[in-house]
Amino acid sequence: MADEELFFEEMAGVKPLSREPRERLDKRSDAVNAEQRRLAASGALDEAVNPLVDEGVEPLDAWYVLQFKRPGIQHGVYKKMRTGKYDIEARLDCHRMTVKEARDEVVEFIHDSMQLGLRTVLIMHGKGQRKAEVERTAVLKGYVNEWLKSLDDVQAFHSAQPVHGGTGAVYLLLKKSAEKKRENRERFLKGRVPLESR
Repeated sequence: MADEELFFEEMAGVKPLSREPRERLDKRSDAVNAEQRRLAASGALDEAVNPLVDEGVEPLDAWYVLQFKRPGIQHGVYKKMRTGKYDIEARLDCHRMTVKEARDEVVEFIHDSMQLGLRTVLIMHGKGQRKAEVERTAVLKGYVNEWLKSLDDVQAFHSAQPVHGGTGAVYLLLKKSAEKKRENRERFLKGRVPLESR
């Protein structure tokens, strides 16, 4: 029996988990909420809260490999990320979402991941229509490619390995939080005496 048949046999009867309502991790101040109410009244809230575009991006081919790395990211770190060697700390599944829904979910997912100090996460954007003869049908994939490049917290990304969704998903390497940077400094300096105390 082929692995794929065995997998489908084992997964027969499995139903997706129901999704619980999302809750913001940060409690915004009254001043920020007041500003958001003012922007909502003026019709400018969407642009102020979510800067990502939701129209005008060309669809990509389902098999196109997404890849991006900001200057300063070490080659070894990028290679480890793109080959799926880092643990995936969180996932966002955008299947069956509209571009506008996915746009909001991606921003919120990255914001929440940063608040939690996560470094390596996965976004499943899908491959578009499943017709091999039709090219450039991965609409959401095209948007995700553009969105991730425009978010400063995203240091690098690459299409996932087949086990994690292949070209229908993307690994993200996020900026280190201030807490993680502090932890790394402490770990590096452990047992060493700073120059100024000599």
